[in-house]
Amino acid sequence: MIDLNSDLGESFGAWRVGDDEAMFAVVSSANVACGFHAGDPLTMAESVGRAARHGVALGAHPGYRDLVGFGRRALDTSPAEVAAELLAQLGALDGIARGSGLRVRYVKAHGALYHRLASDDAAAHAFAEAVARYDPTLPLLGPPSSALERAADAAGLRFAREAFVDRGYVADGSLVPRGEPGAIVDDPAAAAERALELAETGGIAADDGSRVELAPDSLCLHGDTPGAVAMARAVRDALEAAGVEIRAFA
Repeated sequence: MIDLNSDLGESFGAWRVGDDEAMFAVVSSANVACGFHAGDPLTMAESVGRAARHGVALGAHPGYRDLVGFGRRALDTSPAEVAAELLAQLGALDGIARGSGLRVRYVKAHGALYHRLASDDAAAHAFAEAVARYDPTLPLLGPPSSALERAADAAGLRFAREAFVDRGYVADGSLVPRGEPGAIVDDPAAAAERALELAETGGIAADDGSRVELAPDSLCLHGDTPGAVAMARAVRDALEAAGVEIRAFA
């Protein structure tokens, strides 16, 4: 049994990103942008409606306040600002969800903030403690063996480990930086093979041939990756054919 998640709701105003309707029909959990790196109130409301129709777990996907850079640029924000901006985003999506009878069921950081929380202890503790103050039953989804996992444990939060099907890994368990060879996996067959290996063995080969042990609870496919829908369908079909049940972790 494993969760299949995707970063969705990342359109903004007239700008459309990805095929959310198709992706919501495939995944079991949706990390929905909360307006800082992408998304807007109407897009959030549409995502909540899709989560309800498809029975998908709704997750908050907060990032840096960086629409221009899509949240993928590192910003020198203080831990206190990380916590405050998290609460602003989490509250926005959860408020829209409550208006439709749903609730946010977990939290996963986006982009550069996600990577910062993997190694910055002060920011990770601020992030986890803010979630715990908001709702101590909300799990965090994030990188295995990270500062955020340790912070979640300290804050009394459940932590779900994530692995990426459509991104390459380096030997230390971090992702190959975007723009470098091997950073993006965009072949459906390769993505399906990686998903099976991660689900069945808990690990994956790094770019240098070594093995990275991740023991994931959830597998991620980015909704804005070229061919994301075809990859998601191939991954789900391969997992189910192998007897792996797809179920939301939250």
